[in-house]
Amino acid sequence: MKRADAGGRDVEAGGGGQPVVLQGTLDVMILSVLSQGEAHGYGIAREIERRSGGVLAIEEGSLYPALHRLTKRGDLSAAWRLSETGRRARFYCLTSGGRKQLEHQRSLWEKLSGAVGRVIGENGSGGVVSGWQGA
Repeated sequence: MKRADAGGRDVEAGGGGQPVVLQGTLDVMILSVLSQGEAHGYGIAREIERRSGGVLAIEEGSLYPALHRLTKRGDLSAAWRLSETGRRARFYCLTSGGRKQLEHQRSLWEKLSGAVGRVIGENGSGGVVSGWQGA
């Protein structure tokens, strides 16, 4: 099974594969995970991996800048506490602004994924353009 990092690169292909995750989707995935309750960074990454059926492997180099950006923007709040393993960890929680942002992003995602599905779907309404002869 192929896996993608948060930048959408195919991990098995050494990072040189074609993008499979649109830029900016990491933020909405983080917001979605945190809509179920607070979590630390490692827990967020594991939950994204679990929800994606192991397809998405979120690397620290992508996750922590995204968490910082979302916190700075006011979508998340953060506090240092002890994790379940007894280690000090920063726990993130969705703010009311973050909940609004998540709902807005979900709405946009539904429109985008529906539109893309219609364009690329075999049984969709997108037909062959008259006169076009692909490669």
